[in-house]
Amino acid sequence: MKKFLLWFTPGLILGIVIVLGAGKALDATSTNDYCQSCHIHPAADMSWKSSVHYETNSGYRVACVECHLPPKGQGYLWAKGTTGLRDLWSYYTKDSASFDWDERGRLEVARRHVYNSSCLKCHENLFPPELTKEGEDAHLYYTQQEESPDLHCINCHLNAGHYIEGYTHGSNVTFGSVSSAPKEVFKEATTVTEFVNYTENIPGSPVSFNMIAIPGGTFNMGSPDDEPFRRPDEGPVREVEISPFFMAEIEVTWDEYLAFYAQTSAEGRSTDTEGLRSGMASDVDAISGATPPYGQPDQGWGMGQRPAISFTFHAAETYCRWLSQVTGKTYRLPTEAEWEYACRAGSSGPYFFEGNPKKFEKSGLMAKLSKNDTSLINTYVIYKENSPSKTQTPDLVRPNPFGLKNMLGNVAEFCSDWYQADAYSQYPDGLIRDPKGPESGEEHVVRGGSFLNSAGLLRSATRDYTRTEAWLRTDPQIPKSIWWYSDCFNVGFRVVCEFDEKTGNLSSSE
Repeated sequence: MKKFLLWFTPGLILGIVIVLGAGKALDATSTNDYCQSCHIHPAADMSWKSSVHYETNSGYRVACVECHLPPKGQGYLWAKGTTGLRDLWSYYTKDSASFDWDERGRLEVARRHVYNSSCLKCHENLFPPELTKEGEDAHLYYTQQEESPDLHCINCHLNAGHYIEGYTHGSNVTFGSVSSAPKEVFKEATTVTEFVNYTENIPGSPVSFNMIAIPGGTFNMGSPDDEPFRRPDEGPVREVEISPFFMAEIEVTWDEYLAFYAQTSAEGRSTDTEGLRSGMASDVDAISGATPPYGQPDQGWGMGQRPAISFTFHAAETYCRWLSQVTGKTYRLPTEAEWEYACRAGSSGPYFFEGNPKKFEKSGLMAKLSKNDTSLINTYVIYKENSPSKTQTPDLVRPNPFGLKNMLGNVAEFCSDWYQADAYSQYPDGLIRDPKGPESGEEHVVRGGSFLNSAGLLRSATRDYTRTEAWLRTDPQIPKSIWWYSDCFNVGFRVVCEFDEKTGNLSSSE
């Protein structure tokens, strides 16, 4: 017995010491100061101190680990260990000055570092007495979808732990309003009598935009089997003939979209300027425009000449109908064939400029080892490697040979066609004239890629499509908005105008 005690007692004491030491180590490595010793980006600390979690109504100050680790007993130790090892590796092997902090603050990234279980540990009652009706609807929707892996508390409360300037949570009834009416507005649209570039003026607004005359011609639509990063839906390659048309030099800007928003009435608006915002006159009675968005559609990135985002395909089509009505021309979304023809601008390679997509890639081990030169693509395209994880103004890129900017990158663009993976094989043999795509479908074609994509997904032939359900995933409204996406910030559109009797094509009226 004595021999047993001689062995057992030291072991017990050692075990107690280890447990106590481990507990103290956990506590010491869970303080805010310890977290900030690795996370040295000063904006993270400042935004935390400006957030509602730093100075709560109850006086409680939320610590870093209370949001960025799950509660104890729910995978806490594993998450702490793996997170700590990752942070230590980054601290000693990477240059923090090279980090894109804006990109790391995006919702898609933040969702990987904040746990719903941690939110619910503190916020046990999702329906407190002071909750607004709008909040009740949102939280009810969450409880009904709680098991969904892509529904997170921070989808709606992104600025709770780190303050974001201009962040709006709830119906944004003041969106698009301005303090005073513009001093000068266009009284009438531009008259077009021949097939040349022109500048369109939007009546009742100070906004104008450039339209480029795209000559008709034939081209090979799709990509060959040996094109790098090719996808099956890009073939078979078909010979297509396109009639002349006009296309906007750049994607529809916020200035342009807000002219539409200001001049169209809409159900559900609750301001005293309903249907007549900013003092701008409107005779557009037949077209109902967008209701106020939920949140901030521009994501705080800025408006002006940046491409408008966050609106639905329905909203884009409605904009085109409105623009046609106020200008007396025929504006619409481009067909997929028109879009690719205009993007290629006479080229036949992966891009409208020279280059192999593999040589423009920065992701992947081989790309990093070869140190690919991306200077050429950077002059034409806003994409993953040169964007600060948000849209940019069109003056930063050069145009394609037709004079169009941002056909690749910045934001992807709606086309009028229904998406079908085998659409090209469904066309009849021989030359195809002005194809309009399948007669029906569930989602629409999206082209061009965006600031989120790498070079391989920005080729002229790359096809994509809308994902309506996913892009409305966190919209808490019942029913969901037909005007605004809650979960898509990288898609916009550009308009085309038909070359018809309204724009100088006298033969079209015969």
